[in-house]
Amino acid sequence: MRADGAVEAVFRIEQARIIAAVARVVRDVGIAEELAQDALVAALEQWPESGVPDNPGAWLMATARRRAIDLVRRRETYARKLAEVGRTLEDTGPPPEPAEADADEIADDLLRLVFVSCHPVLSTEARVALTLRLLGGLGTDEIARAFLVPEATVAQRIVRAKRALAKAGVPFEVPYGAERDARLASVLEVIYLVFNEGYAATAGDDLLRPGLCEDALRLARVLSGLMPKEPEVHALAALLELQASRTATRTAPDGSPVLLADQNRARWDRLLIRRGVDALTRASALGGVPGPYALQAAIAACHAGAPTYEDTDWTTIAALYGRLATLTPSPVVELNRAVAVSMAEGPAAGLALVDALAAGPGGAALKGYHLLPSVRGDLLARLGRTREARAEFVRAAGLTRNERERALLEERAARL
Repeated sequence: MRADGAVEAVFRIEQARIIAAVARVVRDVGIAEELAQDALVAALEQWPESGVPDNPGAWLMATARRRAIDLVRRRETYARKLAEVGRTLEDTGPPPEPAEADADEIADDLLRLVFVSCHPVLSTEARVALTLRLLGGLGTDEIARAFLVPEATVAQRIVRAKRALAKAGVPFEVPYGAERDARLASVLEVIYLVFNEGYAATAGDDLLRPGLCEDALRLARVLSGLMPKEPEVHALAALLELQASRTATRTAPDGSPVLLADQNRARWDRLLIRRGVDALTRASALGGVPGPYALQAAIAACHAGAPTYEDTDWTTIAALYGRLATLTPSPVVELNRAVAVSMAEGPAAGLALVDALAAGPGGAALKGYHLLPSVRGDLLARLGRTREARAEFVRAAGLTRNERERALLEERAARL
């Protein structure tokens, strides 16, 4: 591999750890990212002549840390901090291979960076963008392509997020107590949102954006390693592993969606299913009342364990959705419960729930949600009410912003 290619590959892998370690020194994620970029530039300048170091990640880490110390040294206000970190870091040569203590230190730094990137002082969009930038290693162009927004918009979100964190004086530390619980919920939500956007894109020409699914899954795995005693962290990892196991079968070769009932279950990824079940087992072993991600993971496990669509334990899935609706009331959850009830008790029972949902407060919340008429159209079709079903599929097609989903809905309407 050419030196510049090696630099880019290593930096992509090590970026989050470098930023996390440097942020602990300078206490500012924006400055930490700049110093990490400085180390990247230094490698691009030196490695073509000197060759790729035996431990390129350690070289980048040492370079970034030295520059952080130089920056702290130039700032009189950081004199005390310099004294603290200067005793532990050498100014010459890359450090040796990380020892066990170093690994623990890196893990702590990464965990701090996770909580800072997902701080509630930021908007949801800003949290997602900053997390993908700092922890996922994505460039602004990649994030923009993934979410179908202009690159300038993503760049502005990231810049504003860094400014907001600096202005709010957000400490570079892991919170504790009630604040930790609230912040952890924000962290999990960001990872969940990233995965969902990759799993079922809200807009654009493609149903799936596998890159986002992979980024979210990687973040969930890292977080479960950093927080092994948090059941909902393992539950989220379980949910994403199980959902990702079906990715290859969710679209046909031409990119068109394939409904769950029509998917080839022999092609579901058994390794991901096993990983998901193991993660769910770890979450359950930690005890406590199952949270929203544990309940969703249990639903996904029911699907994964069924040899055919018809063999699915729809009664259990409906009950799990009922518990989820009690824990986190949501019209979307109620809509999913109606589908499960329709499979367990028949389409008439499901349609009654959907109509009650549409007539109540949840109907207003789902007014522009294409899956409401889509589900209703499916239930009407199963009841033989063809004309009404067709109208619902046409209405759903007009509401979705995803071209693949629109084509599927129009096709289902045409068949009727």
